[in-house]
Amino acid sequence: MPPTTPYAGKFSSCAPYNNNNTHPQSHSPYRNGTAPKPAKENIYNGTYTSAENPYDIPQPHSSYRSSSVSSVTAREHHYKSSCAVSENPYTSPQHNSPLQHSTSCPGRAYRHTSSSSGSEQSCRNNSITAKGRLYNHSITASYGEMCYHDNSLVSASLEALIQHLVPTVDYYPDRSYVFTFLLSSRLFLHPYELMTRVCHLCVEQQRSGDTLLDKIRFREVAPKLVQLLTEWTETFPYDFRDERMMRCLKDMTQHVARGDEYSWRAMQQMTQRLIKRLSALGQYEEAIAALNAAALERPASLKSKQASGQRTDVMSVCDDPFILAQQLTHIELDRLSFIGPEEFIQTFAMKDPLENHKGFFRKRKTSNLEAYVNWFNRLSYLVATEICMPVKKKHRARIIEFFIDVAQECFNIGNFNSLMAIITGMNMSPVSRLKKTWSKVNTDKFEILEHQMDPSSNFSNYRTALRGATQRSETAHSSQEKIVIPFFSLLIKDIYFLNEGCASRLTNGHINFEKLWELAKQVSEFLVWRQVVCPFERDRRILQCLVTTPVFTEDELHLASYESEGPENNMEKDSRRSLRSSLLHRENRS
Repeated sequence: MPPTTPYAGKFSSCAPYNNNNTHPQSHSPYRNGTAPKPAKENIYNGTYTSAENPYDIPQPHSSYRSSSVSSVTAREHHYKSSCAVSENPYTSPQHNSPLQHSTSCPGRAYRHTSSSSGSEQSCRNNSITAKGRLYNHSITASYGEMCYHDNSLVSASLEALIQHLVPTVDYYPDRSYVFTFLLSSRLFLHPYELMTRVCHLCVEQQRSGDTLLDKIRFREVAPKLVQLLTEWTETFPYDFRDERMMRCLKDMTQHVARGDEYSWRAMQQMTQRLIKRLSALGQYEEAIAALNAAALERPASLKSKQASGQRTDVMSVCDDPFILAQQLTHIELDRLSFIGPEEFIQTFAMKDPLENHKGFFRKRKTSNLEAYVNWFNRLSYLVATEICMPVKKKHRARIIEFFIDVAQECFNIGNFNSLMAIITGMNMSPVSRLKKTWSKVNTDKFEILEHQMDPSSNFSNYRTALRGATQRSETAHSSQEKIVIPFFSLLIKDIYFLNEGCASRLTNGHINFEKLWELAKQVSEFLVWRQVVCPFERDRRILQCLVTTPVFTEDELHLASYESEGPENNMEKDSRRSLRSSLLHRENRS
């Protein structure tokens, strides 16, 4: 039986395809070996200058950079003390933690209280009486409009959740709550509306009628407000592409300046970091648009197999499977780093009434996520094009074997997205029908890889492999071992079905916060994977080839396949005749 875990299924290194190649073979992180030195050059050095290249700009990958949520007496601590970038707020609690066994909802097990008083943390209105029930050592309690189960928030009204986000002199919401609510609140109201209400409540709660006293009280709460806005701008910076969000941020900066100079300086630094991040995003999007435009410039050589000798193929640029897998990993991590966590929620918030808003929701909701999905499709079509292009059968068989070796190296690295894209490309009907070509290929390794990515039982084999890669990443001794790139389409599917399978609101009108915990848990895992910096050396020529080499359309692939190995039945003959006529008509029109 083929292996079902990444460790049982690891492969030995593939030899370079050029016999004269003296390049020393690198090792996969699933095997013993030293990681190569990080790159010092730009990813697309031949196309973009350092200033123009968005991939060269260091990005704040961490979702949480704020200080601890417990009470802090020194103001400087709010800005200077931060958690490590690799810290995950949803890390499993220690074995002696009561939270580990206190709830039936996995997502809620990661929510820790930040106040010594349970009633103060649950509801800051002392006039509200708490009601609790004990069921078999399990406690369910209600504090006003907020319901808890075993000290974990399970539901609340939208107003109560907004109030729970607002910091005061004696209170700051824990980081997992901040992330969870900022992530999923967009299902119920626009980020601009949430920010406006939070800032308004934070200011109004300090008003007493005495101007001097109000100024003193706001000065005390200002560091916590700045901390909240810092978490927001660094975790969800794309929210601030909405001009109204930036105006609100500017207004709060001016308000803070009147009360506390230190907090005002912190607000200015936060705004500068935000602008830098948004500028990098703009450069990235321009770069992706330029690359896509270059790939769409279809030379005449691509329209005819007879003229295919004029086209640069991937193997002529890189004949080492491991090196190509490394460069694919660069592209994957580069593009992952620009996907905002909120884009996962906005993929299924399209039909929301908020769609009518001008600006943010209408302009850009999931553009970086969609660009990453398009990269997967491009890689699949690139693989199929490379296989269908050669005229000779032995050349096609050689390319198939090469991409099988690239796929196994992607598997060993932990790059499951490129692995699945390559398998998808080789399983496309124009490639799979080339029976004479496949007869010349040793398919043993390919069958093992297909088994690992088998969709049966909800991709159980792949999920086992992903868990193994994740465990390796958590105990990594090198940056190479930290790499985990999930099969992205399945990740989106999991989040989609989690959303569709649970109601966002309960029958009493409360927000189902258990669902929000689960969504946050899924997305926070992605954020940990996203922040890894690729340790492999960049090869700009290979990268340029992978992202700009023109590929066949689906119809062109079918026609190229028929030219490689003729139709086997009348249906395929009719298909070839129809495709020739259709493509000839398109060429005449263009």
